[in-house]
Amino acid sequence: MPPSSVKPRRRRGEGQWALGYREPLNKNEENKKNDDGLNVRERIINIYAKGGFDSIDPSDLRGRFRWYGLYTQRAPGIDGGKTAILEPEELDDRYFMMRVRIDGAQLSVAQVRAIGEISRDHARNTADITDRQNIQYHWVEIEDVPAIWEKLESVGLSTTEACGDTPRGMLGCPLAGVAEDEVIDPTPQLRQIYEDHIGSPEFSNLPRKFKTSVSGCSVHCVNHEINDVAFVGVRNERGEVGYDLQVGGALSTNPMFSVRLGAFVSPERVSEVWAGVCSIFRDYGYRRLRSRARLKFLVKDWGAEKFRDVLEKEYLGYALPDGPAPVLDSGLRRDHVGVHRQRDGKYYVGFAPRVGRVSGTTLLRVAEIAEEHGSDRICTTPDQKLVILDVEEERIASITAALEAEDLQVNPSTFRRQTMACTGIEYCKLAIVETKQRASTLIDELEKRLPDFTEPLTINVNGCPNSCARVQVADIGFKGQLVVDERGEQVEGYQIHLGGGMGLDAAFGKKVRGLKTTAEEMPDYIERVLRRFQEQKQDGESFASWAARASDDDLK
Repeated sequence: MPPSSVKPRRRRGEGQWALGYREPLNKNEENKKNDDGLNVRERIINIYAKGGFDSIDPSDLRGRFRWYGLYTQRAPGIDGGKTAILEPEELDDRYFMMRVRIDGAQLSVAQVRAIGEISRDHARNTADITDRQNIQYHWVEIEDVPAIWEKLESVGLSTTEACGDTPRGMLGCPLAGVAEDEVIDPTPQLRQIYEDHIGSPEFSNLPRKFKTSVSGCSVHCVNHEINDVAFVGVRNERGEVGYDLQVGGALSTNPMFSVRLGAFVSPERVSEVWAGVCSIFRDYGYRRLRSRARLKFLVKDWGAEKFRDVLEKEYLGYALPDGPAPVLDSGLRRDHVGVHRQRDGKYYVGFAPRVGRVSGTTLLRVAEIAEEHGSDRICTTPDQKLVILDVEEERIASITAALEAEDLQVNPSTFRRQTMACTGIEYCKLAIVETKQRASTLIDELEKRLPDFTEPLTINVNGCPNSCARVQVADIGFKGQLVVDERGEQVEGYQIHLGGGMGLDAAFGKKVRGLKTTAEEMPDYIERVLRRFQEQKQDGESFASWAARASDDDLK
């Protein structure tokens, strides 16, 4: 056939609504078109809670339930080798994980007490602090969900859009309004976004999840670089405080850092700008393939200039002023652990549970300790930690002793302070390996082997490739997979990422060819690498900087 007669191949659409692609292109999109996920609440209350697990429509069970923070948890006894082989119904248990959204981190004593009582009464005393500042229950039965909602809502909390293709829980600095070096208190802006948009049908059918951070924290504890939309506190050349707008950050299997749009957002415009960015994702986001349905792919294809242009012209109707970049630092610990002074002269006390795993009993005790020491504010952090605000100086010793008596360390080792873990195979249907208990045991082992190690060092343990525990931006990140041990047997193990981080030296951890470890050998590997780091590091050199220049042999 002559070249002139060859018709150009038509580019396949990405399923973008704004370009006319309205027909469902996959099962998830079809399910959302058939019925908005927000509508499942009434069915849960009036049908499923009364009829029990067997009365649940499968399209609700594995789809719309997520709009209210509910996933079936993994049935016990299914090994990681079957994760990607079995059908969803074969992995399902008859119990649920439930996620309570905590926008902006700060909770009252009454709210923490309610969360703890629900855990004790309805979730077999389980409660995990996630790295999105939420609380996650397990072993929840469908019959108990209405009572749980009623109790949460009585103290101003909910599970609405805690999961699903929705605007998930929004990150905020736990020290909002009290930090001495805070750029701006984002509390009013977080509250406005929540009141204006969360639970609205306008944003209840997004291509996939949508993650937000709004913070004026000087150490950037909310990790704005890996959020879909981030409002980062800045002061412009006229001395006005507001936010730098960034979009398109996310990790998972194709990690990307957020992109600055170069725009300055004044506090009173944050909610409408947030709605504009979310609307772009809703209308232009890629819906054809779930693997490309995150905002980061659109941002990568468009670039910052086009994204800002569409935001201003099609959605806002006005131009945003240019603004400065946030002030970043390297080497800071992006958390709020320890005892530190507030701007009002009181103190906050940050403390470390083991890899975010607490219990209802523990949370009830935390509420009691806070109340006994004159505080009504308890906060979750994006690093699976807790902070009590508003403690008088003369009560610091007492509250520290009370917390540490519960194994909640105020002055933890580096390993207790900076080790995180996702849910893992214990409950998660996507996981391949165990994480929580392994990471907890790892902390104890490293404290024994390296008692004098005090350098900042993040160790993140993830049960699958999806990076809920942020393995690509950890100093040492472990991504769960099955590996072959020295006996030739397939066992639980991890691919290793080294030298990741955020801030001035933002980088994704590098992977050394063939570098993996079995779960059993993990402590040996970390000890070996950290001893080499201590031997070879230059004055003031971080682990990430050393890992970037170290030979592959030194990293094995």
